Amino acid sequence: MLFRNAARTSGHHPARTGLRAGVLAVVAAAALVSCTQASGGYGPDVDAARTVDSVENADRAEREAGEAAEAGEAEPAAAPSPGPALVRDAFATLQATLDDTCTPGAGDCAYFLGRVTRELTELDESMRADTKGPGHFKKPLADMKALFTKLGDDRSEPHLEKHFSEIVGTRDSVNAWMQDHPDDYR
Repeated sequence: MLFRNAARTSGHHPARTGLRAGVLAVVAAAALVSCTQASGGYGPDVDAARTVDSVENADRAEREAGEAAEAGEAEPAAAPSPGPALVRDAFATLQATLDDTCTPGAGDCAYFLGRVTRELTELDESMRADTKGPGHFKKPLADMKALFTKLGDDRSEPHLEKHFSEIVGTRDSVNAWMQDHPDDYR
């Protein structure tokens, strides 16, 4: 019996070593699950990290705004120009409507005409802000301005249906112009 106790106390503890190995395996498995959840973009760790990032970003923005006000900066920094990439992107979303249509009076035009009008508005804004300047996009901007003047602020389905031909015609005209200027959308 003395020999067994002497063996246990001589530095080797098989029960403790097994316990340590088991604990280590559990910790490694938990870390693996956590990493798997984080790389998949879900799980409590990811949600907590997103919340912390959002709070930190909001706090940073608030601090910077306060510092700018204290420094006496009256004008906010100008927003960066969207550049040609946004003209390309805005045109791509407009092109996505080319095979779509509706039947005025059938009740299926609200989404389609609203979308085409929204896409034309976004393309108009992108062209005006482009580094090439609005003079480069003179024809499509003139076409869109004529449409927007006819439409006014009314974006109701009956009003858009009334101007169906003008909306679709402007979309097609802008598409044709852009097809002749591939450097603006590729």
